[in-house]
Amino acid sequence: MASSRCLLRSSTLPSLPSQTFKTLLTQTLRFNTTTTSTSTSSSHHNYHQQNHAYLQPTDYIGSWKTPTNPKEAEAKLAQLKRDYAKKVKQIRKEYIYEVELQRLEKQRKDEAKKEAIRQATEERKKLKAAAAEARAAERKVAEEEFRQTLLKERTEKLENWRMKENLREEKKKEKNELLCRQSSMWIDEAVLEKKILEAIVDTTPL
Repeated sequence: MASSRCLLRSSTLPSLPSQTFKTLLTQTLRFNTTTTSTSTSSSHHNYHQQNHAYLQPTDYIGSWKTPTNPKEAEAKLAQLKRDYAKKVKQIRKEYIYEVELQRLEKQRKDEAKKEAIRQATEERKKLKAAAAEARAAERKVAEEEFRQTLLKERTEKLENWRMKENLREEKKKEKNELLCRQSSMWIDEAVLEKKILEAIVDTTPL
């Protein structure tokens, strides 16, 4: 495309001799080719050579034949410039179309990349939410197990306390029953005084 711009600019110059025009065109093409080859990397250059579809060689190169009549030469050169301008205009249209296609392709790839990133983000959020729900469920189960353990311990302590209370009540009841049985064997007061008197009177010497 750069060579097309150079050739277009050269078409606006005054009429040049055929040999000078050929030399200038050859040098321009050679310069553009050298600049392009030095500005791109070797890998890109190889890929470009393998996949690029080159156009057919233009029929303008080497097509100039100098007429004998200067007016005829001037008219022929003017027609050649007009045809060349049309060709360049068509090439520019094709170039703009290709650039637009590349822009749309890049936009499509960018949108696809954004969509992939969005889906990956949503997937990570879903996994994170699922992990949080799983942790919450595990925590709930652990809290329920802890509550059941505390309830079991309290129940066991209550049962133990009740057993001790029942045992103490039974011991107290047995003690009262024993006291009742012993109290039934007690001596009356009159008999007790008589026995005391007998003990005083009937003393047994040592």
